[in-house]
Parts: sequence; structure tokens; C-alpha cells
Amino acid sequence: MNIHSGYEKYHTSNFILFAKFCRGAYFPYDSQGFKKRHFHDQKIRIFVKPIYLDYNATTPIDPEAAAAMRPFLEEHFGNPSSSHWYGAQAKKALESARRQVAQLLNCQPEEIIFTSGGSESNNLAIKGAAFAYRDKGNHIITSQIEHPAVTEVCKYLEENGFRVTRLAVDEFGLVDPAAVENAITPQTILITIMHANNEVGTLQPIADIARIARARGILCHTDAAQSVGKIPARVDVLGVDLLSVAGHKLYAPKGIGALFVRKGVRLQKQVHGADHEQNRRAGTENVLLAVGLGKACEIAGRELEKSAAHMLEMRDRLFHRLKENLPQIKLNGHPEKRLPNTLSLSFPNIEANTLLAELEGLAASAGAACHSDSVDLSATLAAMKVALPYAMGTVRFSTGKMSSAEEIDRAAEIVIAAVRRLQPSSETLPPLPPAEGVKLTHFTHGLGCACKLRPQALEKILQQLPASTDPNVLVGTATSDDAAVYRLGEQTAIVQTVDFFTPIVDDPGQFGAIAAANSLSDIYAMGARPLFALNIVGFPSNRLPMEVLRQILQGAQDKAAEAGISIIGGHTIDDSEPKFGLAVSGIVDPRRIWTNAAAEPGDALILTKPLGSGIIATAMKRGLAEAETARAAIRTMSELNRAAAEILSRFTVHACTDVTGFGLLGHLLEMARGSGVSAVIQTSAIPLIAGARELAAAGVAPGGTLNNLDFVSPHVRWSETLSHTDKILLCDAQTSGGLLVSVAGDEAAELLQALRQGGVSAATLIGKCQEGSPVMITVDE
Repeated sequence: MNIHSGYEKYHTSNFILFAKFCRGAYFPYDSQGFKKRHFHDQKIRIFVKPIYLDYNATTPIDPEAAAAMRPFLEEHFGNPSSSHWYGAQAKKALESARRQVAQLLNCQPEEIIFTSGGSESNNLAIKGAAFAYRDKGNHIITSQIEHPAVTEVCKYLEENGFRVTRLAVDEFGLVDPAAVENAITPQTILITIMHANNEVGTLQPIADIARIARARGILCHTDAAQSVGKIPARVDVLGVDLLSVAGHKLYAPKGIGALFVRKGVRLQKQVHGADHEQNRRAGTENVLLAVGLGKACEIAGRELEKSAAHMLEMRDRLFHRLKENLPQIKLNGHPEKRLPNTLSLSFPNIEANTLLAELEGLAASAGAACHSDSVDLSATLAAMKVALPYAMGTVRFSTGKMSSAEEIDRAAEIVIAAVRRLQPSSETLPPLPPAEGVKLTHFTHGLGCACKLRPQALEKILQQLPASTDPNVLVGTATSDDAAVYRLGEQTAIVQTVDFFTPIVDDPGQFGAIAAANSLSDIYAMGARPLFALNIVGFPSNRLPMEVLRQILQGAQDKAAEAGISIIGGHTIDDSEPKFGLAVSGIVDPRRIWTNAAAEPGDALILTKPLGSGIIATAMKRGLAEAETARAAIRTMSELNRAAAEILSRFTVHACTDVTGFGLLGHLLEMARGSGVSAVIQTSAIPLIAGARELAAAGVAPGGTLNNLDFVSPHVRWSETLSHTDKILLCDAQTSGGLLVSVAGDEAAELLQALRQGGVSAATLIGKCQEGSPVMITVDE
């Protein structure tokens, strides 16, 4: 009987049938999210959808809502403001949808304004009311646990002369109505408190707060994005003047929302133009999406009690199974006054993103979905005073009307097994995933050099440490070089560097090669020749099989051999996530050391590799990078800087550094400060990995890149024609980036020609050094 492995097309209908049959089997994923499996006499590729428990982040469109939308996608395309037949069909559909939303909220259709979503509804409600009633006062009351769609609006209003009071909450996340009343002043014009918290699900006493507001003649708004469609949200019962709805939270499409505005309430228009939506919001209405929202509201009203009961049963089923097996977990939010679908759990002493990475086959969120790339303590958990060891390990599970008992039971198994792997005890550990197909970036929340400390924090620490007084230390902590140089004799000095980081790519061998290339780059950037290296390994043996470590070491060994050196030992520790790098020793003539602190005015600045690896690596982890873009980034990061360094040794190099975690501008700023010069660079000249700009424009960037931008901006004079995308690219945290060289200006053309002839095809003249105090980097287009 022959056993085959590999991929080939298989009938789509069987994907789902087999996925249901084999759910729970551990299949390695390939780069497209498909799973590879051995089968007798056949080769198939099967996609198994993860169990979805993130309904607070978004919901799928209800099939009934999608069916209602289809005619307006294919047939009824008219403008609802037009007077002809086509416009009339659209207008009738729009007003029918308005009635459906109004019926769910138990208000008049004329009190419903269609918007682009919950954020716009909140903006229109809060800013619109604040500016409309500014003649009566300038004070707004809100809470410390609001969604950014409210908190950021309040910050904006503070910048425009309003005063905002942010009320504390108790340990369950509840606002005290008495605290609301005590915060009211003669200048108070608006109270905005969310109906249900998006992270922990706690329900606020909105009816009590609204009664207090009405008695004092103050408007009351509630952000009901999370509650509408899950629990009753009738405006006559709540007593609010303004209520925000987000369509995609209740099985309607994204990009549509609504705002309830009680009759008689004035709002200053935020989007100006024609008199659409009762002259409250300009812009031709999106009939297609409004129809979807209307139908979703109709379905929600019809099935509210049934859906709420089902979501509650699934939520509690998950909680009880987890609590039975993991008694140390902590429930966040009110035990009773809580959304029926929301389960916020803290797993002590485990970082939430580390746990989520371990939950292969399960979709959930670390805290709120809007902050899923960060393990920083959320504002909600901080306001609730959740202890840090618990808060950092908080995961939000949210069930939906489509959740099944089978899915819940399997999800519980996945979570229990993951926690036990991360917190091993004397119990038998759950089985590890097979080495084949492991995606390393799923086992870490940092990515390569983008996971380094923030430069602002590192600077403060290093400034507090004394510098060495040993005269043989030729390069130490006085400069920002990544390697140290110690003189052994008149013609010999030893160069030592160490660098390691978390996986930047999924393939273990590629990760080892890139990490090795990155470590060796520090030696080349000093004008030195590497001699040998030692491994530095952090490895989660309770999460990954040792075969993965072997592949990492093999990748590094192959790259070291390409550099002409051996790896002759090292050190390993058991860690919560994989980390790898090298300690490299090299040799250099003390008279020919390159540092990053000797650039001179008039020098040309040359960069030897394109930028964009941090952005592309982030996209790769999220499944957003095209295959060719990913391959190009991996090639760039794996390439040694050896050829460039050997060619540079024939020219007058005044300063050199490799571009890594601090990004191009961060490393250029270090060079400029150390040398006492300023610099000018041309953005249009800087090489980029193909696809990096498009991803950056789409908002894909690692946290380290954003930190770099914050760090350098006070020292950069940006051209007014540059976009935010340009700035992100120039600050992108690189891994195994190119060399940034400050070379005598009259040698620049010859050097570029030599580099390109020597195979360093991306080498580019990007700018020049010049006199200037204080040190400033000018970035032209």
C-alpha cells in the first residue's frame, strides 16, 4: 500500500466535509492556510477553518441579510435621491431598512440616521452634541473604559476647549450612577457611557444614568455597538437621547451603522454637503449596506431571546470546562450583569499573545480586538485594577449564534492543552505539534529586530552606566556601535558582537540563516573579518519539538559556512518562545576600524540593501504578503553583507553601521549624533523591497517601527510632500538589513559602481552629511 504526501487540488465541497470530520487532528499548515496530510493512495490539501470565538470583534453576515442585499448589488442600483423609477426603488428600500432598525430600538424611523459604522455614529453623537450645545456649557462626562471611538473623540474635544471627566469603575467594570451625579456641574452638557463593555462585557446601568441626566437637563449618549442584537436595547427603556449602532457586530455588513437621535436633539453636522439623512449627514446613502443592516435588525428582533439563550449556554459551557481543568483562571467582568456571549478570562503568568499563538485552530482576542497586536495592559483592565500577572494574560472569547457545542468542547480542549504546555507541571504534557509545517512566528509575538527595546528606554538606561576606562577598549559603550573592539596589539584588535531575536519567518532553517546573517553583519559593519561564532538559543521545549531547534541550528551553520567560519558551541536556555542568534568574534586592524561616529561633512551616504523587511515580515505573519514579496524579503534578510564590506575596504569609509531594529533613520541619527554632523537624504532614492510600500500604506507595520518613528521625529525635518507611509518605511525596523556607509564624497560614484559590479545590486546613494547644529536629519522627497 503506497503512502503519498503533498498537495493537489481536491473538490471544494470535500474540504468542509472532511474538516468537520477531522476537526481536532493536528495538521501542519502551509503558507496558504491549507493543511497537509498523508493519505492512502491519494494526495489532498484540506483547509480547516479555525473555531471562531471572536464575535465581539465582528460577525459574519447572516445569510438572510446577504440574500436581502443581493438585488441591490446586481439590479437596484439607483440613487435614493433621484426622482425616477430607479431612485424610487432605492429610496423605498432605504426607508424600509430605517423602519427595521427603528423597530429593534423601539423608536420612530425619523430618529434613525444611517452612518458608516459605530465610530462615525459616536463621532456624530458626541462632537455633534458638544458643538451644538456649546453655548450652554463645555463639560462632558464619560468613563475610563470606553472604546477608542469614544475616548479619542473626547480627547479631540479637550483640545478644542471642552473639559472631560472620566469616571472610575469598580472591580467588575461598573460605573456608579452616584458618581455620575456627583460629577455633574452647571457646565455639563453631555454624558456618554457605553451600554456594554467590548472587552469584559459588563452592562452599565444606562437607564439609571439617563434618568439622572434627564432630571438635570443633560443629554445622554450610549455606545451600544456591543449590545444591540445581543440583549434588548430599547431606547424608551434606556431613556437615552443618542444611541450608536455598529452593523458588523450584529451580523450585518461592515461599513454601515446607525445613530438614534431623539426628536428635538440638535447635532452640529460633521460631514457637510447635500441634505441627506435629514440634513444631519451628507453623502449618498449606501443602500446596499443599509438593506443588510435593516434585515439584520429584523432578524435580531425576531430571534433575540433564542440567540441570547444559545450564546449564554455556549459561553458558560466553555467557562465551566476551562475552570474545571484550569482552576487558576480568573473571570473578568460582572458575573451576572454581562453580555450573554462575552467571556474575558485571565490566565496568570502567561502573556496573552503567547497563549493565542499557541491556540492553533481557534480564533479569539487578546483583550479587545482593536488592540490585538499588543500585550500592553488595556485601559479597561487597568481601570478595573486587575493584577498585572492576570491582566497580561487576558484573553477574550466571545460566542455567537452560530457557535456549536461541538466547537465549544473542542475549543476548551485546545485552550487546556495550550495552557498546560505553557505552564508545565508534573502532569503528562499534551503532545507537541509535528516539526513539519511548524510556523515559528505563531510561537512569538515579537518579530526579529522589531522586538528590541524601545530606543527611548534603552538610551536612558545606557546613559546611567559608566564607560570603560581601559585604554585598549577602542570601541565600547561611548558610541552606538553594535560591536565592541579590544586592542590586542599594534596591528590586531578583536571584535566581539552578540545579537539574537525572535523568529522573523516561519521556516526554522530560514530563521537560523537570517539570524546568523544579522549577527555577522555587526562584524562586517566594523570593517572586520569574522573568525568564529557561538550559538545563543532560547527554546520552548514544552511547545516545540527538538527537531525544530535542529533545523534552526542547521540554517545558521549553513550561513556561517558561507561566511567562511565555524560555529563551535554556544549556550541554550528553556524559554517561553523561540529566540536565536550568534555571538561572533572577529579580527580587525586597529588603524582601519569603522565606527558609526566619524562621518564628516561632505560625505556621501550609501545604503546597500532595500528597506521594508519589518513591514513584510508582519504581513507574512498575518497572511497578507504575496508569495513573491515574501520570497524577496527572505532573500534580502538572508544575504550576507560580506561582499559589500570587502568592497568598502578599498575606499575611504569614515563611518559605517548596519541598519537593523532602529530603522534607517534611527541608525542614521545615531551616526549623525556620534559624528557631530547633520544629514540630508532623498526619499525617492531609497530602495524598497517590492510590495513594502503597498503594505505600509495598508497600515501593516510592526510596533518597533512605530516606536522608531516616535523616537526620531523630534530630530527630523520632514518634507511637507512626504506621506505617513514614507515615514513608516524610513523608520521600519529591519532585520539583517544593509550597511549604511558614510564615504568620502568624491569616491561615491566609483564605490557605487564597484558595489554593483560586485553583486550588491541594491546599493544606492541616498544622501549626504553636512555641517549643522543641533544635529538634524532633513528628509526630502
